[in-house]
Amino acid sequence: MSTHDWLMGQLVRSEARFRVIDHAPEGRTEPASLLRRHALAQAAKCLVVRVALTRRTRRYVLAVVPGDRKVDLDGIRDMYSGKEASFAARDVAERLAGSVSGSVMPFARDPELDLVVDPDLLVHDEIFFNAARLDRSVALATADYLALARPRVESIAQHPLAQRMTG
Repeated sequence: MSTHDWLMGQLVRSEARFRVIDHAPEGRTEPASLLRRHALAQAAKCLVVRVALTRRTRRYVLAVVPGDRKVDLDGIRDMYSGKEASFAARDVAERLAGSVSGSVMPFARDPELDLVVDPDLLVHDEIFFNAARLDRSVALATADYLALARPRVESIAQHPLAQRMTG
């Protein structure tokens, strides 16, 4: 079963309040948000982060932040008491997420992947994300997302002022 089919099954079985949005293939958050016609802050930007705990052990985190923010890698590193944090290699991220880069959804199915969501995304009634496909997205009621995904909620997005200073 594809990751997309798994997601659709979960949404239907749980009677989640959602809409499917078909659009031109797009994996970048800002252009996808324009295609879906919503505020960038409502987009669930999903990135797989590799946290080095020791020289030989690591933990992978599916970091989900608002689309208008960047992931705070140092904050994730500190949250896990790690030595460093960086974006996972593309092949590793795609394997753990079960979809190609740019279509990662804010659900962690792989036991190697911890799901951590920034609370600033959750202030909206509805969030938007690619549904494990570049040409299909989902608008999902935030309350239903929380009930289904059961993420760890932590401040993992850079503050807007810090973003402007770092680029």
